[in-house]
Amino acid sequence: MSSRTLRARLWLEQNGLYPRGKLSFFTLYVLALDLLLLLIEKIGGTFRNSFGSSLTGWVIVFTLLGLGLLTAVAVRRVSSKLLWRLRNRLVVTYILVGVLPLVLLATLGGLAFYLFSGQFATYIVTSKLDLHLRSLRANNLVIAYKVAGDIDSGRATDFGRTEQNKPGELRELRIAEWLEGKLLFAEPPTAERVATPFLPQYLSDDFNQVVRDGDRLFLRSAITLPTKQGKLTVVSSKPLDRSLLLELATNLGEVGLYASGLTIRQLDQDATSARSASKSSEKSAQQDTKYVLDTGPHPLTPTYVVGTVPPPTRIFDRPVSFLTSIAVFNWADGSTSQPAAISVQTRFSALYDQLFAALGEFAPAIEVFLLVATIVFAVILAIALFMGSRLSRSITGAVAELYLATTHINRGDFSHRIPVTSNDQLAALANSFNSMTESIQNLIREQKEKQRLENEITIAQEVQAQLFPRHITQLPSLEVHGFCRPARSVSGDYYDFLSVGPQRLLLAVGDVSGKGISAALLMATIHSAVRAYSVEGVPALRQVQAVGGGPALLSRVDSGIEGAEVCPGTLLSLLNHQLYHSTPQEKYATLFLAMYEAEERRLTYSNAGHLPPLVLSESGAVKRLEYGGTVVGLFDNIPYDEGSVQLRPGEIFLAYSDGITEPENDYGEFGEQRLIDLVQENRYLPLERIAEIVTAAVDDWIGGAEQPDDVTLVLARAR
Repeated sequence: MSSRTLRARLWLEQNGLYPRGKLSFFTLYVLALDLLLLLIEKIGGTFRNSFGSSLTGWVIVFTLLGLGLLTAVAVRRVSSKLLWRLRNRLVVTYILVGVLPLVLLATLGGLAFYLFSGQFATYIVTSKLDLHLRSLRANNLVIAYKVAGDIDSGRATDFGRTEQNKPGELRELRIAEWLEGKLLFAEPPTAERVATPFLPQYLSDDFNQVVRDGDRLFLRSAITLPTKQGKLTVVSSKPLDRSLLLELATNLGEVGLYASGLTIRQLDQDATSARSASKSSEKSAQQDTKYVLDTGPHPLTPTYVVGTVPPPTRIFDRPVSFLTSIAVFNWADGSTSQPAAISVQTRFSALYDQLFAALGEFAPAIEVFLLVATIVFAVILAIALFMGSRLSRSITGAVAELYLATTHINRGDFSHRIPVTSNDQLAALANSFNSMTESIQNLIREQKEKQRLENEITIAQEVQAQLFPRHITQLPSLEVHGFCRPARSVSGDYYDFLSVGPQRLLLAVGDVSGKGISAALLMATIHSAVRAYSVEGVPALRQVQAVGGGPALLSRVDSGIEGAEVCPGTLLSLLNHQLYHSTPQEKYATLFLAMYEAEERRLTYSNAGHLPPLVLSESGAVKRLEYGGTVVGLFDNIPYDEGSVQLRPGEIFLAYSDGITEPENDYGEFGEQRLIDLVQENRYLPLERIAEIVTAAVDDWIGGAEQPDDVTLVLARAR
């Protein structure tokens, strides 16, 4: 790298412009590629216009991508510098936690209030329209009963003309009467009447809806009553025109009627029909049908617009505009696929007057109450912001003092103390820090002591690893393998293979009570004693101290016992006597000893409280080696019985510790049967592979939990 390039890089790093991170380098790569494409476009465009224009799209894409990435890098750089100080982080936190939710809630409340106001405005109009419909039905019902009464009594009827001549809204009524489907009366005359000269088939006995008759809208009510001469149907209509719309807009604002232009059509009709044909029932096909309100390709044009928007009465008296649809029946066929729409433009003040009209003199009081509540809430918010600022200052000041103290500690100055000026949790933190600095030296000294102990444990672990047999002498008729994995750094489990002459092999498996260093030391004692008694022999001892092994042993004390002649029961008796007199009362061990004689293929054993080893035959039979006695080291003068079993070719000897069978999970213990099944399934594999399969199964059974106990496994297979 040249000196000029190095100086440029140093200048960029000093000014924070040198790219750091994958995003920055990727941004530079995109911008460089964009500049390269732009250069190629300009050069290629001078020779061939089509070549330059073909790269224009790519240049635009990479330019936009580069600008977006550059913005992201800039935001990250600025935010990292801006938010380094805790005070700035607290300010941003207050904005995100306190201010932003208030703004969002206020926006949501304002939007909901506006929508509610629009809905309320249209509700007023539709309620008035519904009131006119109910009034029309009542008048039509009166006329129908009067005409029916005249027909039943045989009197001459005026067909409701007296009702029609009443002043008010009844003047605009259009009345038509049918008797048994035949037109009986129409007013105005036939040439001017708006009702068609027939009754639709869909018409019910009590019909009261907005209808479209021809190209006009009407409020229409139809009543059917039985008479002596047949069914009488009376239809009253009132045009939905400018005059009626003006009544709806009274004290509200501007109201517009859109009589046409809206259509309710089925969404994806072809696809829906295809799906419906494949359904098993008509009901499920109808549930798949969806409809949409279509305004057509052209904008809606109001048929009538009446009224004016009231002037504002306050600063925040904003206009409100809303549109709603009303169902319209087609008088000819009864379809409702062409609804009408009503638009309302008003102000909050007009809606307020409509809403609080029933309160009378109480409305101003409510307005004053709302204003006072707003002022109180604003004052509370200002106080909260002030208190938040003071609290943030105290927090950031304490953090600054803590940061300064950490710099002193980093330099090794443990005499620095943080000044405490308050009585709160921050002061408790400062006192805790001051107390921590006083304890650091003690912690360092304790750490050194702990490191020394760990080194000693490591040495003990290495020594213990040397105690387990590393080079096992395999007999021609017996192959053996052992495995031990401590639950902690050192193990209290024990196993050993010891050759006693060319045709004899001693097998030992044990488990010392407890874990850790004390168990490992007792395990080392047992290891050395077993080897000493088995190989070097037992010197002559006093009869009282020799063993509690019974007459068979006592007869041989005077002359000593050779190691090759010591049987498993005798070894256990000697070892029990030694441990009882040389270890604490609470220390004991389980131990299994067995002597294999190759010529006879016989295994002579004695079990001192250990989990009974197993002999697994190829037929699936299981023999438990249980002869022996209690644990060693707990009681003195204990005899140990011996048993023997002959190992046939293919049979497997299996000894283990409780670290294999007793681990638990949600399904219970691993168990002896699961161990037997694993060994039987893999009995023809090498012994090392069988041990790996068993320990892996135990690990899977334990899962992520800590290994509860030492895992020891001893395998032997007759050949």
